[in-house]
Amino acid sequence: MSTVIEETTPQAASTPDAILQAAETLFARQGHEATSMRQITTLAGVNLAAVNYHFGSKEGLVQAVLRRRLAALNQERLRLLENLERQAEASGQAVKPSQIVDAFFGTLIRMARQDRAGIWPLLERSMTEPTAFIRTLFAQESADVLERYKQAFHKALPGVPQDEIVWRFQFMLGASSFALTGTEELRAVMGWQSNADDPAEDERQLLPRLMRFLLGGLRAPLQ
Repeated sequence: MSTVIEETTPQAASTPDAILQAAETLFARQGHEATSMRQITTLAGVNLAAVNYHFGSKEGLVQAVLRRRLAALNQERLRLLENLERQAEASGQAVKPSQIVDAFFGTLIRMARQDRAGIWPLLERSMTEPTAFIRTLFAQESADVLERYKQAFHKALPGVPQDEIVWRFQFMLGASSFALTGTEELRAVMGWQSNADDPAEDERQLLPRLMRFLLGGLRAPLQ
């Protein structure tokens, strides 16, 4: 009963956001498996009852954190694609494959850079620790936007069989996922040292390098 009463106060109105922000910070820093509910409630300044009231369980909280981030990412992807399609219709030309690739995959990288403390490490952790319910959540939240982009690729590449486009889209998703998680482990295994004088140069070059790679795969000759 006390929890319900607290919800009527102005301070308690921000409780869900405080919980989400605390959980996101901790999940990004150490992964959701290693994060305890006590750590989340301590950082958010709330009690366990508040978490259970708003999210039901830790799994529900993980889903809410990821859903909030994925929703923003996919909304931006759809906005960009719709703009491209309107411009193409007005000019009587088709949307270029490179524009579609940039709208989908480039948006992920750009949003990650804008919020290095949030979406980048959070998605990195989620991709490297993909439990069953997280995989299901990613599929559910991205189903509509994936279908829209698949249709856009079909229109932009009329000579490529649909099954081949789906395969290449899957390969592009995998490459982008690994690009997002960084190269630290690869550097350690291969003894690879960057030649860039500027430590941030590799990061600045990530998007153009990834775009060149993805477009090369998308445009690869058919067998």
